[in-house]
Amino acid sequence: MPSALPAGEPAPQDGALPESALHGVGTRPFGLYVHVPFCTVRCGYCDFNTYTAEELGDAPGASRSTYAEAAIAEIRQARRVLGDRDLPVSTVFLGGGTPTLLKPVDLGAILAAVASEFGFEDGAEVTTESNPDSVAQWDLEELRSVGFNRISFGMQSAVPHVLATLDRTHDPLRVPAVVDWARAAGFEQVSLDLIYGTPGETVDDWEVSLDAALACAPDHLSAYSLIVEEGTRLARQIRGGEVALPEDDDLADKYELADERLEAAGLSWYEVSNWARDDAARCRHNLLYWTGSDWWGIGPGAHSHVGGVRWWNVKHPAAYADRLAAGDSPALAREVLDPETRRVERVLLELRLREGLSCELLDDVGSKAVPDLVARGLLAPTGVEEESGRRLVLTRTGRLLADAVLRDLLP
Repeated sequence: MPSALPAGEPAPQDGALPESALHGVGTRPFGLYVHVPFCTVRCGYCDFNTYTAEELGDAPGASRSTYAEAAIAEIRQARRVLGDRDLPVSTVFLGGGTPTLLKPVDLGAILAAVASEFGFEDGAEVTTESNPDSVAQWDLEELRSVGFNRISFGMQSAVPHVLATLDRTHDPLRVPAVVDWARAAGFEQVSLDLIYGTPGETVDDWEVSLDAALACAPDHLSAYSLIVEEGTRLARQIRGGEVALPEDDDLADKYELADERLEAAGLSWYEVSNWARDDAARCRHNLLYWTGSDWWGIGPGAHSHVGGVRWWNVKHPAAYADRLAAGDSPALAREVLDPETRRVERVLLELRLREGLSCELLDDVGSKAVPDLVARGLLAPTGVEEESGRRLVLTRTGRLLADAVLRDLLP
């Protein structure tokens, strides 16, 4: 697969965590991410750890029919590693890949294992991603009945030629249908994902996609600029001159258009690429990542973080299943984050949030850069004062230039 895992020290065979990581577990929000690595078609822009049936072949442990068993084995292993402390799960997020290529009964079995091993907090957020063409009305009804209360559809675009460039296979007219079915099934939150900056996409095309998404009245919307990853088919097409990437000004125009249109429709930004109808509609699982809480990543290639220790699993589904069948941890490697790394990561992530960045996280160099960034209209005080000082938030212009702001704060 094109994507590479980072370097790190070997993970212990039994998956044990240092005592320092376990200190405080249960006092912070805890979530589970479940990676489902199966796709019907590999999209040309995607470098996620995903596989089609043709790529996997008949490798033992790599089939969709047995995948839930392997995921459940890791959930049980996570319970053993984390001990018997009270640790109800606040969020579960199934991503991929296309989780809804598995049968709802299999996804329900995964949720049942979470309930059995950890239990759920009252009002826990339980999300699955889905492609619009991977579910029928009865699938959504069954997904809701087994415990999912939030669903995120990969809409990406409403324009056929843009979808074709992205290798997306659904009919744009399918999106409002699946949203309606999800509402009828009783999902509490419905989210849509959009991508802008696809080669050949005009501003008018992007406006069509925004209009179509807003017509569905989603509770939550994510809009990401297309990132061309090395090793993907799209990267090869660009390198060969078959397609051309848009200019930075085009991307900025599309971001500003999205922010204006979404705000006008009652969706407020809470993270640079995410908008929600209200605080209750924010993706609580992603907030775990952005605020440095604890989560365990289930599945091949999945990443986890608990108490300053980050680790990642072996990538191939067969190798993943083999390790679990042998009673071993599927973790490949890990890193224990030192205080400076944790500080830098908090700056990188918290700056993206509407709540802003606490000035106490800045070192002397970063603090000295703040007045100039405020004067240039890239940062603004949030109005929230803490005992340790104020918080700063990106302005809309600052959001467009977030990487440049970070270079000044973290030279």
